[in-house]
Amino acid sequence: MGKKHKKDGKRKENATVKTAAAPAAAIDESAVANGQGERMKRIDYERELEKLQVELCYLQDWLKATGHRCIVVFEGRDAAGKGGAIKAITARVSPRVFRVVALPAPSDREKSQMLIQRYFEHFPAAGEIVIFDRSWYNRAGVDSVMGFAKDKQVERFLKLAPRIENYIIDGGIQLIKFWLEVGMEEQEKRFHARIEDPLRQWKLSPMDLESYSRWYDYSRARDRMLAATDTGQSPWHVVRTDDKRRGRLNLIAQLLKLIPYEQLKHGKVKLPERSKKNAYDDIGSLKGRRFVPEVF
Repeated sequence: MGKKHKKDGKRKENATVKTAAAPAAAIDESAVANGQGERMKRIDYERELEKLQVELCYLQDWLKATGHRCIVVFEGRDAAGKGGAIKAITARVSPRVFRVVALPAPSDREKSQMLIQRYFEHFPAAGEIVIFDRSWYNRAGVDSVMGFAKDKQVERFLKLAPRIENYIIDGGIQLIKFWLEVGMEEQEKRFHARIEDPLRQWKLSPMDLESYSRWYDYSRARDRMLAATDTGQSPWHVVRTDDKRRGRLNLIAQLLKLIPYEQLKHGKVKLPERSKKNAYDDIGSLKGRRFVPEVF
């Protein structure tokens, strides 16, 4: 994954990974998983995130140059931090290269199609990463727990999913799957924060409340899904997210590690001189137009 570069363009192996992962190594995982232990400070998080985001820009250049195609699946418990992690990944890169897909509930027409059919149209073209914020694995999670699918349908999905994913991979698309895991106490804190904060209330749906009351049903569904679909060719990468900041950094570091990119050399960019041909008073020509009031 991302490595620092010498002036001659060579990379020091795993430099950035070690820098980003080091703070997490000092924390007892079981303590953090139970909502205890020291949380990462914002200043430390932002420093490490910036290093990783630079690497994501190097990855973007490499994707466009090589035509590499990649799908990243984000699954996990409600309030586990999927949205925040995706925002951290995409904040400094082009949405034309890193495309985020968050599909609504299927329409009646889509319900009559193959389960994965509506996702196919969003698969990456050359030089793209498509990030699925929830995916076809809804069948193994919410559909299973809430009774939206019969057990035979869920079992059939779990049997076929690895085969379909093998076809995707054999077709030249890299498939990376992340499961974000948050503890029971931390999830409760985040739900309360959503209830009390008007800027977060939109994140709280009736389905979220139902998932809160059915914690162990979702745990069993998760275990069943992982047992059936965590394969050698298409493994799941589980990320602890009780500490959101550490979880995001660890996830991005792992993402960069899994994609065989390298920094490309670019020629030095120099701005050309502005042409004076056909020059005129282009500020004065705006006189009388409707400017937005400068209230700040």
